Amino acid sequence: MSGAAGARVVKQIVKMTVPAGQAAPSPPVGPRLGQMGVNIMAFCKDFNAATAAYRPGLPLTTKIVAYTDRTCTFTTRSPPVSSLLLSVAGVAKGASSPGNATAPVGEVTLKQVYAIAGIKVQDVHLAHLPMRSMCKSIMGTARSCGLAVVR
Repeated sequence: MSGAAGARVVKQIVKMTVPAGQAAPSPPVGPRLGQMGVNIMAFCKDFNAATAAYRPGLPLTTKIVAYTDRTCTFTTRSPPVSSLLLSVAGVAKGASSPGNATAPVGEVTLKQVYAIAGIKVQDVHLAHLPMRSMCKSIMGTARSCGLAVVR
């Protein structure tokens, strides 16, 4: 047999960053989903309901699977490390020249780095990493954003 009756066939998979609770049919969400033939309003309603617990506007990496029957499913991951670091440091945007160590735009503590690592380890694709490796990676991202890591 070729498969179960009524099985959905995947048409396309796309990953994009969507602000929590703010999915709208306007760009970039609308055009990307429109190309896949998905009901945009249904996705926006479902996504906004599913991300209502997050701070509004927090960028979430979202994997959207579109099916040939014009339906879709989505999974969200935790926010990118850079946005978590910038929000913890209270900085609106990273440094324009991050290699310049004499002028960091802000600072984060090791305790904050560890807390961010605890959030990121909950993602399935990062669950296998030890906390020490995750913290080192986050500290590298902090440096590339122009943030100083202090004790």
